[in-house]
Amino acid sequence: MRKGYFQIADRHAERLGAFRRLAYSEWGAPDNRRVALCVHGMTRNARDFDVLAEALSATHRVLAIDLAGRGESDWLRQADGYVPATYMADIGALLASLGVSEVDWIGTSLGGSLGMLTAGAEGVLVRGLVRRLVLNDIGPLVPASGMAPIAERVGLAPDFDDLAAAEIYQREVCAEWGELSDEAWMHLTRHSLRRRDGGGLTYHHDPAIGAALRAKGAPRDVELWPWWRRIECPVLVLRGAESDILLAATAAEMRQDGAEIIEYPGIGHAPSLMVAEQIEAVTGWLRA
Repeated sequence: MRKGYFQIADRHAERLGAFRRLAYSEWGAPDNRRVALCVHGMTRNARDFDVLAEALSATHRVLAIDLAGRGESDWLRQADGYVPATYMADIGALLASLGVSEVDWIGTSLGGSLGMLTAGAEGVLVRGLVRRLVLNDIGPLVPASGMAPIAERVGLAPDFDDLAAAEIYQREVCAEWGELSDEAWMHLTRHSLRRRDGGGLTYHHDPAIGAALRAKGAPRDVELWPWWRRIECPVLVLRGAESDILLAATAAEMRQDGAEIIEYPGIGHAPSLMVAEQIEAVTGWLRA
């Protein structure tokens, strides 16, 4: 794995001439024209894709981005900038800087929504950017009932004295991801945290992400059907059978529209992409 950083103009502080850093991880041959782009969920980061990316690196150049305010990317100066338009502009700027014009997009939750918005965009600048689209437990309807518990906890995680205490919490909040090895849980825990200046550990994302989410009031259904209907590339959907974010009825409608659906029993939101069955589903589909 290689780490990369990209300086991007901060649209939310233009009068200051400010720039901020966008971080990403990279695997595989840098001259491989077959590129996979991995985009994480609401408060996660690029390191969620380490295991999948290693497997994909045999056939792809793999890029996994830290969205603004997450992981090693800089926090925004204004919380109202944590919106899809910012993330999509950042991703577009990064890909352009790397000379990438076509990707196999793999998105978990928020990352999948951004993939749908990109693949279904009407603008000529992004048309054809997404060659294939893998949606991890997300669809064109995100129900308010599923978003409410997420909005309640984003940015409000406690601090921890040590990794052991943090791992217990990680296992609790991500229990829906399914059964993972002890090694996988520690990987998720370690890369979800950063050292606090005063000692101890805290989550590696800007708490303002949650504040901005709650400032909009009670969650409402998010509907991306117009973008979904414009998507022309092949789509693979992974769904946790117990998910309250990607409902069974939504997945059924996506199947009718031509998407391939794979469901995993005993899993909610979202499949971890860290176990062999899920990794093979993605790598095999992209190879086919």
